[in-house]
Amino acid sequence: MGFFEKIKNGLKKTRSAMAATLGGLFDSFTGANEEFYEELEESMILADMGVETSCKAVELLRQRVKEEKLRGAEEIHAALKEILVDMLQVGDTALKLGTKPSVILVIGVNGVGKTTTIGKLAHSLTEQGKKVLLCAGDTFRAAAADQLEIWAERANAEIVRQHEGADPASVVFDAISAAKARGSDVILCDTAGRLHNKANLMNELGKISRIIDRELPEADKEVLLVLDGTTGQNGLLQAKQFKEIAGVTAIALTKLDGTAKGGIVIAVADALQIPVKYIGVGEQMDDLMPFDAKSFVDALI
Repeated sequence: MGFFEKIKNGLKKTRSAMAATLGGLFDSFTGANEEFYEELEESMILADMGVETSCKAVELLRQRVKEEKLRGAEEIHAALKEILVDMLQVGDTALKLGTKPSVILVIGVNGVGKTTTIGKLAHSLTEQGKKVLLCAGDTFRAAAADQLEIWAERANAEIVRQHEGADPASVVFDAISAAKARGSDVILCDTAGRLHNKANLMNELGKISRIIDRELPEADKEVLLVLDGTTGQNGLLQAKQFKEIAGVTAIALTKLDGTAKGGIVIAVADALQIPVKYIGVGEQMDDLMPFDAKSFVDALI
């Protein structure tokens, strides 16, 4: 199955919901009047694009229609797609992994699919010929390290872990030492499922970051926030708070195959101005896909 087909299949629920609203809107198109813009805005909000982002997209479309004197449904539809692609292009969607080792610190609340995302990412990176080391930095959750160890085996990656309840920063320190000794290309660090209102856990995250900066001052470092696509606007709220506290550089949106509200991807990118670098569209090892704005919008509408 090709890249585009995979995204299209993964976004089936969102696509069907959008087709029922947007499709009907363009099928019965009689002109870019006030009623059309209101219905367009409503259908975008229903797809979880958020009020702000939806209003912004519709306003940009109004301007474009007026300036370019667009008349037909097809050309207005094409203009809308271009606007949404532009809203998604807020930075480089490739992970910055130019140093050896590079570090990806993976953060997010419990239940968003963080450990699974790490496993799939490790698989993708080893497939690219990189030597990957997993760091079991979530020492709070029972069996978190066991789960990560299973993924390490599946992905043909190495792992550094300690006992449950160990100091996460010390596990990260051990992982960095191991990566230097073994010539690893990428360290993928799991962290506890931090609730954004738990100051002690956020302090722990700061401690981990300081260890990385001290031990690998020149290394490329990504802070990858994993969000559950099915949580919609609540996920956006989480993302805003994590951005303030943790210096998020990239976003992975998971479980998009399980929701009819895939518009959250556009809302997150536009509101935070942080690039979405991966989307999860299924359970298989290769269902975490590098994000491509044009393919995503094409598959969505």
